Amino acid sequence: MDEQELLAARFEEHRARLRAVAYRMLGSAAESDDAVQGTWLRLVRTDVGDVANLRGWLTTVVARVSLDMLRNRETRREDPWESHLPAPAVVHDVGIGPEERAELTDSVGLALLVVLDTLSPAERLAFVLHDMFAVPFDEIAPIVELTPAATRQLASQARRRVQGTVPDPGTDMARRREVVDAFLAASRGGDFEALLALLDPDVALRVDPTATLSGVAGAVGAAAVAGTFAGRASAARPALIDGLPGAVWAPGGGPRIVIGFTVEAGRIVAIDLVADADHLDRMDLRIRDV
Repeated sequence: MDEQELLAARFEEHRARLRAVAYRMLGSAAESDDAVQGTWLRLVRTDVGDVANLRGWLTTVVARVSLDMLRNRETRREDPWESHLPAPAVVHDVGIGPEERAELTDSVGLALLVVLDTLSPAERLAFVLHDMFAVPFDEIAPIVELTPAATRQLASQARRRVQGTVPDPGTDMARRREVVDAFLAASRGGDFEALLALLDPDVALRVDPTATLSGVAGAVGAAAVAGTFAGRASAARPALIDGLPGAVWAPGGGPRIVIGFTVEAGRIVAIDLVADADHLDRMDLRIRDV
């Protein structure tokens, strides 16, 4: 076994932990794969001969990569395709299969991920690394560029926001399914008023460049989005998309367009139409019965 193969073997020993850290930081299995790949790229460019604790070193690197991704997401909120859909992999495929993806999602819980998403990037990192992976504050501090005492305070703030705010995940998921199913039914029936009732007044329809070829354009506002979907989802089938309720248009059995829904407080605040083949290949899509 040459040096590169030995390094890859050592990296594989820690892949599950790195993926778990990245997933709790990013809340997306696809983006977690990107973060882990980024960690691998940094490893192969670094002389780690003097690194006594490779696990700790890799954890720090994947945390830094994930933090950078979160901060970039925060500064590019106006570009949904940058913030919600990660770029294709740049190295060999290290993605996870549908079963492992579902297990990863279940191990964290949708409700907790929703709450974690309300934290600032630095708060999320401090809470995830310390409370979930027992990383000492003096190792977290350099990542967020704070003193250990300030980092401890950051984690405490995050902990207070998380504790007591996580709803029952089963109830949350059931409610999301109800909203999505009701939207699809209203769309098929052309019920404009029912669609309006399900949409947030400021809902955004976001369409990737490939999906625009089908004649659908992006829109903002409940009336515009309801008008786009009224009578047009007859062929869409309800599905789980990376574990979340959504829909898929799959003529002939193969997915052509995925419809993702962001639901908050019982209303749809965003709808994403994804048709790019690379993104579809990286999603865990499961047709479900209503």
